[in-house]
Amino acid sequence: MTGVASGRVAPVLAVAGGTASGKSTLADALALHHPEAVGLIHLDDFYVPAHDPVRGVRTLSASGAETLDWNHPGSIDESAVSAAVDAMAGSGRHRLVVVEGLFALTLPAVAARATWRVYVDTPDDIRLARKILRKIEVQRQDPRLSLLNYLQTGRERHAAHVAPSRSLADLVVDGTADEYAMIAAVTMLIGPVLAEPVRTEPVLDASQFSETA
Repeated sequence: MTGVASGRVAPVLAVAGGTASGKSTLADALALHHPEAVGLIHLDDFYVPAHDPVRGVRTLSASGAETLDWNHPGSIDESAVSAAVDAMAGSGRHRLVVVEGLFALTLPAVAARATWRVYVDTPDDIRLARKILRKIEVQRQDPRLSLLNYLQTGRERHAAHVAPSRSLADLVVDGTADEYAMIAAVTMLIGPVLAEPVRTEPVLDASQFSETA
C-alpha cells in the first residue's frame, strides 16, 4: 500500500504560525495531496476541557466571562499530544506525520519529536482580518468582541508564545501564498519523503482557515 512504512518511525514535520496565518491550510493541503502518506495532527484537538477546574490557563474574555486561554500553551494537554504523535509516527501507516498548531515549534511534546520545523508567516493585519471574518461567518460572533479580545490578550499572547518560534524554524513560508507555493517550499525542505507527486487539481480554498485559536 502506498505510504506504508512498516517497521519504521515516520519523521515529524511541525508547522506553527499565528492564528489564521494559514498553517492549517498548509497542513491540510499536504494531507489531502498525499492521503496515503501523510498523517495529520491538529494541536487544536488537544486543549484541556474548557471547564476543567485544575488544568489549563484561565483568562477573562472581553465579555467578562472566565474562559480557557486558547492562546496559551499551558492550555494544551501535552501528555495526550505526546501519545498521539508517538502512536501515529510508529503505526507504520505514514511516511510523514504533520503536527500543526500555534505552539508546534515550542511545545516540548512536539519539539522533541520534530524532524523539521516550519513557521507560516503572515502579516498581523491579514491574520486579524481572516480571524474576524471566520468568527462572523462560522461562529456568528460579534466582531467587536473579537477585536476586544485581540487587544486585551490575543496580541500579547501571540508576541509572547507564538512569534518568537519563528526563529526556531528550518523554513519560513509566506502565509499569503497559495497551497502549491507552500507545498513546494516544504518539499524542498523535507526531500523525497513523499514519493508520489502532488495532485494537479486544487484541494483547498485558500480563503478557508480552520484554526480554532
